[in-house]
Amino acid sequence: MTIAGILLAAGRSTRFGADDKLVAVLEGRPLIDHAAQALRDAPVGLRFVVRSKAADALDGFETVRVAEGAEMSRSLAAGIAAARAAGAEGALVLLADMPFVTPAHLAALVAGFAGRSTLLASTDGTRPSPPALFGADRFAELEAGSGDAGGRRLLAAATLIAAPPGSLRDIDTPEALAAARGR
Repeated sequence: MTIAGILLAAGRSTRFGADDKLVAVLEGRPLIDHAAQALRDAPVGLRFVVRSKAADALDGFETVRVAEGAEMSRSLAAGIAAARAAGAEGALVLLADMPFVTPAHLAALVAGFAGRSTLLASTDGTRPSPPALFGADRFAELEAGSGDAGGRRLLAAATLIAAPPGSLRDIDTPEALAAARGR
């Protein structure tokens, strides 16, 4: 079984302002490094990072490029297409602005993989959320998506895996970054 880890890092960051939030510093490292390290430590066989802006390569990841300003669904579709082309049976999708996701939680999602029809999502007790694991039978639907919802529509039917408290928080605004720095 081959699971591909997909780090989505091509967002427009409109709520963050003019700066690229993924290079904003949190705990002495760029924001993207936190999610990337969690995915490096997860039990996946392949790792892809989807990016639109010119940026340094991420160690341990193959870069998948999308057009700047691409909708979330197009970024997700590009990552899924790379996973499909590499022969992955599933794809573990993580957002690059989620610095508190743990490798143990990603491992729990991978441990729940039950074949090509798998559909797992994380939860903090309130709603389904990324990170999420999609079996290969879900790839065509993810590749055909449109808009900024990405795989959200599919997550409503997912089996939920509880995440540690506070780990699903994402950083969308300078205020959220300041709160994360003070936690």
